[in-house]
Amino acid sequence: MANKTLKDYAGITLRGLAMGAADVVPGVSGGTIAFITGIYEELLATLSSIRPSLLYVWKDDGLKAAWNKANLNFLIALILGIGISVFSLAHLLDWLLINEPVLLWSFFFGLVLASVFFVGRQVSKWTAGAVISLMIGATVAWFITSLPPMKNEATNLFIFLCGMVAICAMILPGISGSFILLILGAYEMIIKAVKEFDVTKILIFGAGCVVGILSFSHLLNWMFKKHKNITIALLTGFLLGSLQKLWPWQIKLQLLHVKSTGDEVHLMGNVLPQDFIGDPQLMMTIICFVIGFGIIFALERIAKSL
Repeated sequence: MANKTLKDYAGITLRGLAMGAADVVPGVSGGTIAFITGIYEELLATLSSIRPSLLYVWKDDGLKAAWNKANLNFLIALILGIGISVFSLAHLLDWLLINEPVLLWSFFFGLVLASVFFVGRQVSKWTAGAVISLMIGATVAWFITSLPPMKNEATNLFIFLCGMVAICAMILPGISGSFILLILGAYEMIIKAVKEFDVTKILIFGAGCVVGILSFSHLLNWMFKKHKNITIALLTGFLLGSLQKLWPWQIKLQLLHVKSTGDEVHLMGNVLPQDFIGDPQLMMTIICFVIGFGIIFALERIAKSL
C-alpha cells in the first residue's frame, strides 16, 4: 500500500462521508460507493490484515510497524468520514424516508442503476462462470430485498448479531446493511440509538460490526485475489437484484398484522410510472433519478483526481 499524503487521507475521508450517507438508507450499500470511488480492494486488504499475528509484529518490530502493516491511517480516515456522515445525516435521511420517500428512492435508484454499468464494466471477460455468478447475485439480492420485515426483541445479543450481519451486507455492493436491519426489525431502533446517542446500544452494535467485518473481509479479499472476474460479476448481480427494492413508484398491496406485537406492516408492490401521470412530483422524481445516475460518474471522476 503506497505512502499517502494528507490530501490522500482527506480524499479517503470524503469517500467515507459518501459511504456513511449510503449506509443509512435501506436499499443502498456503502460498499457500492467504496467500489465506485476506487478504494474497495484496499479496504478489503486492510480489514483482512487485522489479525492476531499483528501482536507479534508489534512485539518484534514495534507499534509503528504494526500500525503500518494494518494500514490504520487509511482505516481511521475512512471511519472518520463514515461516522461524521452517519451522525450528521441520520436526522435528514430519516425525515426524507418519512416525508419524501419517492424522491429519495428515485435518487438512489438512479445511483444504483448507474453502479450496475460501472461495476459490470470492471469484468475483463464475461465467461460462462461470470454470467452464472451475475445471475446468482441478482437472484439472491432480489430474494433478500423481497423479504417482509420482522419484529424481534431488542436484547443485547440481538443487537450484537444485527451488527455482525448488517456490516457484512454493508461491505457488499448491492446489498444494503440498512435494509438487512429493516428485515430484522432493528432499523428504527438503531437509527433512534444514533439520533439519541444511546452509547450502550451503539457500542454493542459496533462490537458486532467489528467481529462481522473482520471475519467476512477475509473471504471477500480471498475471492478478489483468486477469482476477481467472477467476484465482480457476483457483485454486479447483487446491484442488479437490489434495484427492485429501490423502485420509487410503489403502492400498498396488503396490510399485515403482527399478532405478537400488535404492529402493522404494509406489503408494497412496484408499479409503472404511468400510474402516477398527473402527480405533481413526477417531474421532480425523474430529475432526482437523473441526478443520482449522474453522480456515480461524477464520483468516479472526482475519485481519480483525489
